[in-house]
Amino acid sequence: MTSHLFNRRAFLIAGGASGLLAGLAHAPASAKPRFLAYPFSLGVASGDPVPDGFVIWTRLAPKPLEPHGGMIAEIVTVGWEVAEDDAFRKIVLAGQAPARPELAHSVHVEISGLRSHRRYWYRFVVDGIPSDIGTVRTAPARADMVDNLRIAVAGCQNYQAGLFTAWRHISREPDLDFVYHYGDYIYEGKAATTPAPGRPPVVRRHRHDEVYSLDDYRQRYALYKIDPDLKAAHAAAAFLSSYDDHEVDDNWAGEWDKDRTPPDVFKLRRAAAMQAWYEHMPVRAGQLPHDGTQRMYRRLDYGRLMRINILDKRTYRSIRLCEKEGDGNCVETRDHPDTMLGDAQERWLGDGLISGATWNVLALGGIVMPFDRSAQKVPSKGYDNWTGYPDARERLVGMITDRKLTNVVITGGDSHMFFIGHVPSRRGDLESPPIAAELHATSISSNSSNGLPIGPDPRAATNPHIAVIHDQRGYLLCDVGAKSWDASLRVVDQALTPGGEIATLARYTVQPDRPTVAKL
Repeated sequence: MTSHLFNRRAFLIAGGASGLLAGLAHAPASAKPRFLAYPFSLGVASGDPVPDGFVIWTRLAPKPLEPHGGMIAEIVTVGWEVAEDDAFRKIVLAGQAPARPELAHSVHVEISGLRSHRRYWYRFVVDGIPSDIGTVRTAPARADMVDNLRIAVAGCQNYQAGLFTAWRHISREPDLDFVYHYGDYIYEGKAATTPAPGRPPVVRRHRHDEVYSLDDYRQRYALYKIDPDLKAAHAAAAFLSSYDDHEVDDNWAGEWDKDRTPPDVFKLRRAAAMQAWYEHMPVRAGQLPHDGTQRMYRRLDYGRLMRINILDKRTYRSIRLCEKEGDGNCVETRDHPDTMLGDAQERWLGDGLISGATWNVLALGGIVMPFDRSAQKVPSKGYDNWTGYPDARERLVGMITDRKLTNVVITGGDSHMFFIGHVPSRRGDLESPPIAAELHATSISSNSSNGLPIGPDPRAATNPHIAVIHDQRGYLLCDVGAKSWDASLRVVDQALTPGGEIATLARYTVQPDRPTVAKL
């Protein structure tokens, strides 16, 4: 690791690096190096583009799997540059930012003053040591209509269940505008034991017990982020980052976990988890937690082509219904209407659903479509998703109906399978007219718990509103234009050993005046 550091410094000096990097690289010879190992081990990332800028992120962690990432408790100044070319011959912005110990020496720089819908390159430097280079494209200007946006939808990356091969392929998809990460970026569980015969294998293991403290969560994020395939994807495009349950605890809902923890105690764990999420995601200061919680939901406009609403379906929801006997922190029935998003977020969503955009996107984890599970091998009521919150789904359907919208696309993941279909307009009637198309992505590496082999799914026969149900690792790749939204189901042939190949399983299209899917 030390030789790698000095090789990178020699490259900088020999290559005559320009601007800020050159100035910092030529520090006095008597200056004592601060880092004896590469400080940018967790890579770089960008996120949440707007027409004149974006967020760029890194975290100093020369020993990423040790407490505090191997850093001492002091503020460190980090330089950054943004350029119009990958060789950094035309640097358009440069500056410095503090890496604070209170935030795990993470750096969030909110860039502004750039040109709209244009690709830029960025990098960081500390003590003359350069980071990897990332690239990101700004959003189109609000009044502009662009011909096409290319986006990937991905998430559910259980480190122990499989390799992050799909991220490597996402990093190679040409001309991405952004990646929507719908959540389950980390998994909170302890190191897996040897699985029983017939169970999915453990590909690699978490290092410690289940995570609870802030330092626990920081080390778990570091374990995931040092993966080279995930780092490559972050460097290749902006991420629109959300979270689901495993960033905190499996199936948590509002103030409750599933383990009978008193709500006041669980809030402490949730606060630590949300701070760690902020520290490791390329998000804005508006997502910095306050008083143990944060406002994660937000919206971004991509000219007149797309408005994307990134939703939080965990923090504000009602206590969940009991899935099985013995469940904790759940109820058998509710005596008042349920909520998935909470009153304030519902009002915010309703105010932001506009007919002026060609596409109104609801970005969230968890399948919204009703789903008949009667043919499922492993029993499940599906109560962790919108099935367990029927009143909330009714209000969402009403929100779309009242505004006479036909251009709503719901996209996300969580089920570790592809579900491509539409949300019916009438409760209890799967064959009622469609109200919104739903493109539900599979997982990067997490296994499905449905107990069904890859291939035709027997549950399709009782779900006429769902065009495809498929259990295979991968992601969605979407080409979005004014006349159609074309979604490719990208699958890796295996995620258990290196070298998995990518292929397109199927392609589906949605038209803005017809909220259903058709096969291409």
